[in-house]
Amino acid sequence: MERDSLVNKINKLKKEKNAIILSHYYQEPSIQDIADFVGDSLRLSQEAAKTDARIILFSGVHFMAETAKIINPSKKVIIPDMEAGCSLSDSCPSDKFEEFIKGYSDHIVVSYINCSAEIKALSDIICTSSNALKVIESIPKSKKIIFAPDKNLGRYLARLSGRELVLWDGTCIVHQEFSENEIIKLKKKYPNSKVIAHPECTSYLLEYADFVGSTTALLDYTRRDSARTYIVATEYFLLYQMRKSNPDKTFIIAPVVSSCSACQQCPYMKKNTLRKLYQCLKSESPEVIIDKQLITKAHQSVQRMLEIC
Repeated sequence: MERDSLVNKINKLKKEKNAIILSHYYQEPSIQDIADFVGDSLRLSQEAAKTDARIILFSGVHFMAETAKIINPSKKVIIPDMEAGCSLSDSCPSDKFEEFIKGYSDHIVVSYINCSAEIKALSDIICTSSNALKVIESIPKSKKIIFAPDKNLGRYLARLSGRELVLWDGTCIVHQEFSENEIIKLKKKYPNSKVIAHPECTSYLLEYADFVGSTTALLDYTRRDSARTYIVATEYFLLYQMRKSNPDKTFIIAPVVSSCSACQQCPYMKKNTLRKLYQCLKSESPEVIIDKQLITKAHQSVQRMLEIC
């Protein structure tokens, strides 16, 4: 089978080239299975920071590979498809954001990791959904805060922390689409189920959630919780890990507002395939290249996050 052949070739190339493969939970199962580490943005950033591999193959979206390069400027960082972008990152152009923060010169700029290297360079500290509350709480209450680019995560953090946050108007095209009305219908159909949701979802939807957390937190919750059925409001391929960890439990992907049957899958994450991963490792391209001065500026905000977490 082609899949088995590609897996064997990839494993051989990994050894020959001293490469490590990092995969986000939102990648297709065949990529998750071959990766050296599978995780959310925080864990993958931490793994990138401590690897001694010569090559980091980051199977995720572009800002994740950029972050790995920022952390490891001397290493070669490659990505299966350079067009694997992110709606949140795209929603926050650096020129407009720079102009925006000029109006709040006395504010600390906290940016969600789902942003470009340029935005990281304009930020005081970066966070992920796993550590965002910890980052917010690390800032003295006397300091005002700008949070970008995800307004839904920002609203959730404002509610949890009791802090007033100035929010950039960005959203994730996947998490924005989940329908609270359809979830209410599913809850009636499965009355003993629990709704678990990522904080990038709308505040209206989060009101119906029994648990809210990052991808890792959602996965860990299903492992320790006693419920048998879960309605999951996050990207579809996280369910692969949930089902692997809990084969005796039922996981239902939350419905979306539109009639699109694949809208629970990130179209950018889907650009990466096992064949592209093989070709990427074989040719050691496309390579993520970032200007050295930009790396130096962006590294400061990422390093502050890693020091806190």
